[in-house]
Amino acid sequence: MSVVLHNFNYCPGTLAPGFNTYSRTALKRVFNGKLINPILSFKSPANDETLYIENRDHLSLSGVQEKFSVLLSGNQIRLTREGERGTHILKPPPAGLKRADQMPANEHLTMQIARQVYGIETAENALIFFHDGVQAYITKRFDVRPDGSKWGQDDFASLSGKTPQTHGSHYKYSGSYLDLFEQMKKHLPSCKTEAPKLFRLIVFNYLFSNGDAHLKNFSILETPLGDYRLSPAYDLLNTHIHINDKPFALEHGLMPQRLGEGKIKYRFERLAELAGIVPPVYGKIMGDMLTKSDAVLRLIEASFLDASTKKSYWQQYQARLKRLQAA
Repeated sequence: MSVVLHNFNYCPGTLAPGFNTYSRTALKRVFNGKLINPILSFKSPANDETLYIENRDHLSLSGVQEKFSVLLSGNQIRLTREGERGTHILKPPPAGLKRADQMPANEHLTMQIARQVYGIETAENALIFFHDGVQAYITKRFDVRPDGSKWGQDDFASLSGKTPQTHGSHYKYSGSYLDLFEQMKKHLPSCKTEAPKLFRLIVFNYLFSNGDAHLKNFSILETPLGDYRLSPAYDLLNTHIHINDKPFALEHGLMPQRLGEGKIKYRFERLAELAGIVPPVYGKIMGDMLTKSDAVLRLIEASFLDASTKKSYWQQYQARLKRLQAA
C-alpha cells in the first residue's frame, strides 16, 4: 500500500483534524512527550525481511498477527536488540487476509472509538508509517514500569487455568464471556467496580464486530498498591472486515445457552444480571452504546482507512447497532 505521507490532515494518533503530524496530545500519551516523526526510519518487513529476524526471536507475545518490539531512542523509534525490553509494540499489516493493508488503520480507529466515544480505557496507540509508506499500528506497553521492570499481568486464559495441554489448541476460545466475570470474582477484590468496565468492553466488541475477543485478549494488571484491576483494552478491531468470523469469539458466546436465549439485547441484559451489574448501571452502559453514531461516524471519516473500507466499517457498525436496538 502506498501512502501520501505529506498529505494527511488528521493526527495519526488522536485523529484530530488540522494536523499533518502527531498532535501534542498524541505525543504526550503515546511517546512520553518526545517529538516523534510519524515516518519511521526503516522499511516494512515486506521490503526488508532481514532487519526483523532477530527481533522476531525475542518478542514473546502470542497472536496470529506479527508483532515487533520497539523502543524510544532519543526522538527515534527503533527495533529492540537482544537483551533490551521494548516500550512499544509495532504491528505491520499481516499477510494472507482480506484487506490486510487496512488492518493497522482498522485497529487504530477501533481503539480510538473505544476511548474517545465510549470512555473505555485503552492501551495508548497511534498509526505510524514505515519509510516505504506502509502503515503500521504502534501501541505503548502498559505492563512496563517507568524503570523498565514489569507490572504483574495475567490474561483470562491463565486465570482460568486453560492451556493447550488442558483444553486443546483452541483453548483461548473455550467457555463463555460469563466465565470472565466468574474469574474476576475470584481474583479481583474490586470486581464490583471492574465488572461494568468489562461488560462495556464486551458490548463494544459485539457492536464493532471484533470476533477475535478471546480469553488472552482480556487481562488483569497489577496496580502500584500491589492489587489487581482490569487492564486497559487492547487488540480491538473490526475483524469481520478481514475474515468471515462469528459474532463472538468464545464457543458458548455470552453465556451457556441454557442460561439465556433470544434476541441479542435480551442476552446482554441477562449477562449483566448474572454478572451482578445492577439495572441502572446496565441501562447507562447500553444507553451510551446505542446513542453515539454521530461521534463514531466522525472518527471513521477522519481515519486512515481507504474509502471502501470506511464504508464497510460504517455499514457493519450500523447493522450491529440495529440488532442491539431491536426490542
